[in-house]
Amino acid sequence: MTAARTTAATGRAWVFGDDLNTDLLAPGAYMKFGIAEIARHCLESVDPRFAAEVRPGDIVFAGRNFGAGSSREQAAEVLRHLGVACVVARSFSGIYYRNGFNLGLPLLVCPEAATVAPGAPVACDLDRACVHDLSTHRVLACEPIPAHLVAMIRDGGLLPHLEKRLAAQRAANLPTP
Repeated sequence: MTAARTTAATGRAWVFGDDLNTDLLAPGAYMKFGIAEIARHCLESVDPRFAAEVRPGDIVFAGRNFGAGSSREQAAEVLRHLGVACVVARSFSGIYYRNGFNLGLPLLVCPEAATVAPGAPVACDLDRACVHDLSTHRVLACEPIPAHLVAMIRDGGLLPHLEKRLAAQRAANLPTP
C-alpha cells in the first residue's frame, strides 16, 4: 500500500508548452519494460535532461492539453515514479486527468501555468488550489479540486483509497467483543 501523500509540495519548476502527449511522457518504444525504464525516457524528446535531473518535490508546469493521446496509465505513473509532486497546466486531456488522480498524481488546472520561469522555486497547495512562485512572490490561483479527489491523493491514489474505505466499512460492521 502506498503511504499517504501530502497536499502541499515545494520544488523546482519544470516548464513545458502545449500538447505534451502521452507518447512524450511514456514513449511507446519502452512500454514493454517496467516503469523504471519507461521513466528514464520521460520527456526525452522535449528536454533530454528531464528524467535525469528532476528531483522529488519538483513541479511540472505546462500549457494546454497536457496528456493528450492514448489512455496509457504509465504516462501519469512515470511522473509519480520520478517524484514529481504535482503537474500544473492550463488544461489536461480528460483521460489523463482521471489517470493522474487514480494513480495519486496531483493535477492543478491553472490559466497562468506557463508564466512560471523554468527552475524557479515553487510550492503548490492542493487544499487551497494555488501555486506560489517563490521567486516572484506571486500566487497563481487554480481551479479547486473536489474534496473526494484530494482525499484520494492523500491516500496515494484510487486503489489505496478504496482499500482504506473498505477497511473502515469492515471495521464498522464487525461485532464488538
